[in-house]
Parts: sequence; C-alpha cells; structure tokens
Amino acid sequence: MAVLTIKDLHVSVEGKEILKGVNLEVKGGEIHAIMGPNGTGKSTLSSAIMGHPKYEVTRGSITLDGQNVLEMEVDERARAGLFLAMQYPSEISGVTNADFLRAAINARLGEGNEISLMKFIRKLDEKMEFLEMNPDMAHRYLNEGFSGGEKKRNEILQLMMLEPKIAILDEIDSGLDIDALKIVSKGINEMRSSEFGCLIITHYQRLLNYITPDYVHVMMQGRIVKSGGPELAQRLEAEGYDWIKKELGIEDETVEQEA
Repeated sequence: MAVLTIKDLHVSVEGKEILKGVNLEVKGGEIHAIMGPNGTGKSTLSSAIMGHPKYEVTRGSITLDGQNVLEMEVDERARAGLFLAMQYPSEISGVTNADFLRAAINARLGEGNEISLMKFIRKLDEKMEFLEMNPDMAHRYLNEGFSGGEKKRNEILQLMMLEPKIAILDEIDSGLDIDALKIVSKGINEMRSSEFGCLIITHYQRLLNYITPDYVHVMMQGRIVKSGGPELAQRLEAEGYDWIKKELGIEDETVEQEA
C-alpha cells in the first residue's frame, strides 16, 4: 500500500514563506480533499510535492513509501509513482497524445519492460471510450487546441493510463460544465483501490458531490487548520470559512496569490 507522508513542510517562493508547517499523510485506498481561500498555499503544496524549482523547501520532509522525495528529480518522482494533474495543463506541439502516453508509460516501466504496441492501443482505446473521448484526440498534439474541458478530461486519461500510486489533482474541476465534471469524476472513482491514493485540491463542494472523500482538510495561512469527513466540505459550502476563523481565532491577513 502506497503512503505519501508530509511532515512540518515549509516552502518559500522568492523569499516569501507560503507553507508554514504542513502535516499530511495520504495512503492507498484514501481520497483526501484540501479546501481553503485563495492564496493559502494549496497549489504551492502540489508544486512542492512534484519538485517545481520555483518552490524552495526550507524545512520538513516528504516521503513516498519511506523514500525521500525531496532528493528526487521531477522525473524520478513521477517514475516513483507520483502524478500531478495541473490546473492549467501545458500544450506540446509536435507530440501526439498517444506518443506522449506511451513514452510516459515506458519511462515508468523501465528499459526492457516496455508496454507492447498492441497492449497499449487496447488500453488507450478502452480508457478513451470510458471517458467518452473522441478517438481522434489520441492523434492530436498534446492539449493543442483543446478546450478547457478536453484538457481536464485528458489529464484523467493520463491518470488512468499511468496508474500512479498517489495522484494530486490541482483544481481539476475548474472551468468544467456539469457533464464534463461527471465524466472526470467517473474516471477518478474508477481508479479507487487499495493501491491508489488521491489528494484533490478544490475550491468547491460540487466536485465532492460526485467523489466522496475520506478526509477533508482546510488550509489557511499556509497550514492545515482543520480536518474532518465529507460533512466538513458541506458545511464550508453552506457557511464559508468565517466560522473556522472564529473558532480558531484566525485573523484575516493579506496574502500573495499563488503562482
């Protein structure tokens, strides 16, 4: 069973401390959701886990199955079983969806264990049909000319093809209409197993209407300040964050928007 463990994580961006002691553990079989106001460190957390060079870890640790993630390069983190679905997926001209996915799968499997072409095609066709994607998208350049909804659906296709140990989904629901949201949620729910853990970063309860999390965490001022079950997200949707601030004695402060 995979275990991602984050202890006392402090992260700075250009000398400004954004994360101020995050503690979190995500195990295989669990879905965690992180919610919170803008600028509180949610996307900084996902970028730090995956090793974005802009985000400097100044204190704390991140381990995956006991391995020190902070000592790994970005590609090593992906091969170890971490996956990030980004809020704004990149476009790569000249590389088709199919070529990108096969190269990514083979990079994880390692030399001598590459997936056969026929097995790859069968798996790709199966997952694209499940996500109600036009088969032609396999032969289009990665995310080039894709709508916002197509890009997000494509991120879930990558998730289902790569089968990581731990996935971090950074605002995967932003910009989706209700039909696309249902399909994206269906893909995430299909991945549920004891071998797969998921951390969902979201602003809205609506995604959690379709994906029931095991744990909901609220992040404020660079820390996780409250955790609970699905009912916590429902209360946040109904009442906002002011009740948490009052309960914990948190004062409003001006924070920089996350990059």
